[in-house]
Amino acid sequence: MSEPLVVVGNGMAAARLVDELAKVALGRYAIAVIGDEPRLAYNRVLLSSVLAGETASHDIELKPATWWRDRGVTLKYGCVATEIDVGRRELKIAHEESIAFSRLVLATGSTPLRLDVPGAGLAGVNTFRDSRDVDLLLALAAQKKRVVVVGGGLLGLEAAYGLAKAGAPVTLIHLMDRLMERQLDAPAAELLKSLVERKGIEVLLNANTARLHGEQHIEGVELVDGRRIEADAVIFAAGIRPNIALARDAGIPVNRGIVVDEHLQTGAPDIFALGECAEHRGICYGLVEPAYEQAGVLARHLAGAASAYNGSVVATNLKVSGVAVFSAGDFIGADGSEAIVLSDVRHGTYKKLVIANGRLTGAVLVGDTTDALWYLGLIRNQKPVAAIRADMMFGRVLAVPSRAA
Repeated sequence: MSEPLVVVGNGMAAARLVDELAKVALGRYAIAVIGDEPRLAYNRVLLSSVLAGETASHDIELKPATWWRDRGVTLKYGCVATEIDVGRRELKIAHEESIAFSRLVLATGSTPLRLDVPGAGLAGVNTFRDSRDVDLLLALAAQKKRVVVVGGGLLGLEAAYGLAKAGAPVTLIHLMDRLMERQLDAPAAELLKSLVERKGIEVLLNANTARLHGEQHIEGVELVDGRRIEADAVIFAAGIRPNIALARDAGIPVNRGIVVDEHLQTGAPDIFALGECAEHRGICYGLVEPAYEQAGVLARHLAGAASAYNGSVVATNLKVSGVAVFSAGDFIGADGSEAIVLSDVRHGTYKKLVIANGRLTGAVLVGDTTDALWYLGLIRNQKPVAAIRADMMFGRVLAVPSRAA
C-alpha cells in the first residue's frame, strides 16, 4: 500500500519534486499537493513575460492537469494549510478536514517584503510575486498609470520591464549604488542600467524611500534626500521573506528559513522542506536552480537511495528586463584571483571571468550569454583551465571543446 506523502505548496519546487519522485519511486507514495494559489503550478520566472504581453498566462503552466492525474497525484489548489499536528501526523486545511501523512514536505515558498515606511498601507501600493499580482499590474498598464517600482534586484527589474512594455510610465528606484548588486559587479551593473534605460525606464540609484504620500490612494514617493516622484501606483519588489509560520507554529526549528540537513529533513521526523522556504547551512537561496537540485536529492532520499545535498553554486541565468544576464560563483574575485574582462558597451556586451589557482571560480555575462552553461560547468567541475585560458573568453567553440569538455 502506498504511503501518504503530502506536499504543502504548489510552486516550482513542489512540481519538480513530484516529477523526480515519479522517476525514482513511482507508486511508492500516494501524493497530495496542497497549494493556496487557485491554479496549476506555473513558471514564476515568466511572470514578467506575461506582464509584458510576450506570453499568455496559461502558457507558463509547468504541467497540464492530465500530467498530475496520470501520476496519481491529488491536487488541491486554492487551499490554505493552517496547522501541522506533528504528533498525530496530520495537516489541517482551512474549511476542510485534516489530511493524514506519513511524510510531509514543506515547499511553502516566500512572501514579498513591504517597506516599513509611512503610507505603505495606502491603496495603490502593491507587490509583484504571483499571477494575481500580474492581473492587477496589467490593469495599471492598460490605464497608463504612473508606476514607481521599489527595488533594483531581479523582481524589481522584471516588474519595471513588464509594466513599461505594457505601456505604463515607469520609474525604478533602488537603495544601492548599482542594480542587481548580489549578482553583478559594478561595470556589468552599469551596462545593465544603460540597457534598461534604453527601454524607457527611468532608473534612480542611491534612492532611499522615506515615505509614501496620499490621502486614501498613493500619489507620490518621497526619498530621504527630499526628492519626490509622482505616482499613481507603487510596486514593492525589494526582497522576499521565507514562509516559515506553518513550521514555526508546529515547533519545527526555524531561523530565517526552515532549517534542514543534508537530506532536506527538518528538526521533526519525516518532515522535510525545500525551495525558498528552506535554510541549509545558514543559506536561503531564493532561486530556482537550487530548489531543483534540492528536489532531486529529496526524491532520491524518499526513494531510499543514498543522497545528500551539499549546497549549490549560485547562478543567475535569465533575461532581466529583456537583457540576457548570467553570473555564477565568485564573480567579484577573492584575494589572489585574477579577472579577464571583455567589455563592448556600444554593442551592449560585457564578460568577466575570474580565475583562481588555475581554475574558473566565477563569471559575469551581460548581453551575450551563449556560453553561460559551459562556464557554469567549468566553475562547478573545478577542472584546470590552463590549456584553454587564452581562448576561453571567446566561448566553447574557440576554446577547443575536445580539451574543455
